[in-house]
Amino acid sequence: MHKDEAAGLGKQAKGAVKDAAGGLTGNEKLQAEGKLDKAEGKLQQKVGEVKDDARDALKR
Repeated sequence: MHKDEAAGLGKQAKGAVKDAAGGLTGNEKLQAEGKLDKAEGKLQQKVGEVKDDARDALKR
C-alpha cells in the first residue's frame, strides 16, 4: 500500500465524519466540506493505487 492510499483513506474517513456531523446539525457548510474531503480522499487513494501498480510493473 502506497502512502497516498493510506492518506486518502484517512481523508475519506474525516470527510465522512464531517458530512455526517453537518447533516445532523444542519450545518450545510460543514457537510459540503465533508463531501469535498471524501472526494479528495478518493482521488488521493486512486493516485496511490496507480503509483503502487507502476512500481510493481517496474519490478517485473
